[in-house]
Amino acid sequence: MIHVAIDQAVSAAIGVVHAEGVDPLSRPVALESAVAETLEARSSALSPDDESMRSAVRDMLRNGRYKPTGRGKPASEYLLRAIAEGAFPRINAPVDVCNVVSAAFLVPISVWDAERAGTGRFLVRLGTAGEAYVFNAAGQEIDLEDLLLGARIHGAGGRGEPIVNPVKDCLATKTDDSSTHVVALLYAPATGFHDRLHSAVEQFASLIATCGGNVRVRTAILRSSESTEI
Repeated sequence: MIHVAIDQAVSAAIGVVHAEGVDPLSRPVALESAVAETLEARSSALSPDDESMRSAVRDMLRNGRYKPTGRGKPASEYLLRAIAEGAFPRINAPVDVCNVVSAAFLVPISVWDAERAGTGRFLVRLGTAGEAYVFNAAGQEIDLEDLLLGARIHGAGGRGEPIVNPVKDCLATKTDDSSTHVVALLYAPATGFHDRLHSAVEQFASLIATCGGNVRVRTAILRSSESTEI
C-alpha cells in the first residue's frame, strides 16, 4: 500500500495509479495499439478542446515565480513536439504507458519506481526556495521553487524530498528495465476537466494492467487537502 496526500496549497486534481507485478520489458498488443492510435491522432492539429486543455495545464503550473515556458513547459507538450518530429520515445512499459496516455489526454504524468523511492508515503505540494534535483544522467538540475511536485516522505512529519513534477522527474527514482512496482501521478487542472482526468486514469490503469501476467492496479483521484491509501 502507498499513502498519497495533497497539500492544501495545491490547486490541481491529481490522479494516482499504483501498479505491482509489472513486466517492464513487455510490449502487449493493447499498448502497441494505443501508441499507434495516439500517434495517428496527434499527427493533426489540436482540437479546440485540446487547445483548452493545453492552456489550462500551463495555467495550473503558474504558481509564484514558476513560469511554464521554454524548458519549463509541461512534459505533455514535449511529447507533442516529439510526435511531430517522428521521435516518440519508447523506454520501458511503465514509461511507454505514461507517455501514450499523456499525449492522448494532454495531461503531464510522472512515474517512478516505488522501491527506489524507499518509502510508501508521498506528498503533492509546491516546491520551496532552494529545492532542486538532478533529472538526467548528465547531472542537469531543475529548479523546483513554486513548481507543483511530488515528494517522498521519510519518518514522521516534514515536507519530504521532491522526486517528480509535471515537467521532469528525478533521476534517482526513475524506472528502468528492472522496475516492477511503480506509482504514477497524473496532473490536471482543479476544475473543468474531471472527465478527461478520469478517462486518463482509467486508460493508464487499463494499459499497465496488460504489462505482465499478474499486474495489480489501484487508482484514486485527489484534490487539495485530500489523501488516500491504495
